[in-house]
Amino acid sequence: MRTVTVTATDIADGTYIGVENLANCDGHIDIAQDLGWVSFRSLKAAGRITARAGTGLRAGWGIRACEGITAGGGISAGLGISACGGITAGESITAGGG
Repeated sequence: MRTVTVTATDIADGTYIGVENLANCDGHIDIAQDLGWVSFRSLKAAGRITARAGTGLRAGWGIRACEGITAGGGISAGLGISACGGITAGESITAGGG
């Protein structure tokens, strides 16, 4: 399974601007460390979603991974957060619903 790596060059003003469609990724999503809170419209991975130390995930819609979600910072979604594996965060985990 392929891994999409998100780095500082894919982020502008705390928002993901990269070319990959992370709302429906067919592999893993790996997000670099020390990016602070990073906002996405939606995150969905067939594999795992990993945000390294110092990076938190924020999605206006939902966050879903078939193998698990891990963030060095917090995890926040306007709708649901779900994973077939575990969900862990170095800070808080919040979801609006779903």
